[in-house]
Amino acid sequence: MDLSNGQSIISPTSPLVARIRAQKVDSRSTKGLPTFYRNLEEALDIRRSSQSLCPIVQNSWQVGDAVDFCSNDILSLSASGALRAAFLAELSGHPNFNTGSGGSRLIDGNYPYLEEAELEIAGFHGAESGLILGSGFDANIAIWTAIPRPGDVILYDSLVHASTHEGINQSLAMQKVEFKHNDAESFREALLSILKTQPLVKQGRRSVIVAVESVYSMDGDVCPLRELVDISKELFDQQGNIQFVVDEAHSTGIIGPKGSGLVCELGLEKEIALRVHTYGKAMGGSGAIILGNKTTKAALVNLARSIVFTTAPSFPFVASIRASYALLRRGETQQAQERVQSLVRLFFEAVTSHPLWHQARNRGLLSVPLTEGWESRPFVTHIATLWTRQRYLYPLYFHILSSSYCVFPVGPPAVPLGQSRLKVTFHASNTEEQVQGLTHAIFEWAQEVMAIEDGTTDKGLSRAAETVYNWMRAEGLSGFGM
Repeated sequence: MDLSNGQSIISPTSPLVARIRAQKVDSRSTKGLPTFYRNLEEALDIRRSSQSLCPIVQNSWQVGDAVDFCSNDILSLSASGALRAAFLAELSGHPNFNTGSGGSRLIDGNYPYLEEAELEIAGFHGAESGLILGSGFDANIAIWTAIPRPGDVILYDSLVHASTHEGINQSLAMQKVEFKHNDAESFREALLSILKTQPLVKQGRRSVIVAVESVYSMDGDVCPLRELVDISKELFDQQGNIQFVVDEAHSTGIIGPKGSGLVCELGLEKEIALRVHTYGKAMGGSGAIILGNKTTKAALVNLARSIVFTTAPSFPFVASIRASYALLRRGETQQAQERVQSLVRLFFEAVTSHPLWHQARNRGLLSVPLTEGWESRPFVTHIATLWTRQRYLYPLYFHILSSSYCVFPVGPPAVPLGQSRLKVTFHASNTEEQVQGLTHAIFEWAQEVMAIEDGTTDKGLSRAAETVYNWMRAEGLSGFGM
């Protein structure tokens, strides 16, 4: 599918057309519905009116020849077939496996292979025990509903994942305190306030449980974990009543020795009470594991209702996870990890060395926050965010898509109102030419817009935006920056 002329992105079968059409509010179509369904449609209309309804469609890179800069298959283990081969090899080594686990973990669902896999994975990450669950969302709900005890305080980074917020809201903690994102001084101030206002915490009889992520998915920045740990040690006596929970969803397979995560990269395995590693991103599969010790595992399987009252993971599910770890342990993902690092650095270099970069940035047309100081970082993450003025977000997105590159527009409710951005995700299977092509498309759009703003063209819109908005007007549609 050639998108270079901008027309293909508004073809009747294009994913963009499906997404835009899904936002149309038509109150007439709900009038005859039963009350139950009408109420649901009214709730969906709230999302439609803000262009934040998410229809289930395939992306342009899945249905055409556009380049994937948005999926979570970071190491390309799924796309390359490497994980499939390892998974089939794992299955062939256990030809008599059962397809189901047979029950919940505490009754009939436990079996030797599952226990072996959990111990093996825990050892890989330098932890004492592990507990495999269906997803990272499940893992965070389990942790925050089971681990905090009455009288405890939860201290969380303002940008932790929705699943962490969901779990925290259901927790038994006496107090929930937010600190500014990745801000060590805000963290310190919050801890001092807790010590001042919570005598049981100060006496060491109740705990502070800290929620952070190793890499934040909507920004691609890294938690200053060592600094936070050092501050917690400085302010708290050696009573063990401040503990960290680190969500490693976006560092698993990418950061640390053989992809073991940020905690291992920093050598903080003994300083962190609980870690969540997920397998739906760089690992190419699905599921998650909670790493801790025997006490935290026993607490989870007894106190987390989402574990007590659900079926244990099946053999094929666990085998897929174990197969991905076999690739990590054998070093077969090392080249992919290094390639992601190389491609992201190439992108930062290509952006910051472009002749229009400083002009576009100074005019507020383009910003890539992670380009600041990128050369001095020991590692980069696979996520970069691309910012422009809010009214230009979709025109920039349309131009990149019309140039055959798929990035992801992130808006409310995933991020606060007024902070929408484009998320660019790099993969081991991307090429240097694709990274350069994406960079060219970004600055091609910036050049168009600068010409429009400077009055050196009679055009009022960038080319791709004009194509999309003309089609939307003909269809009676609105929104998306029009």
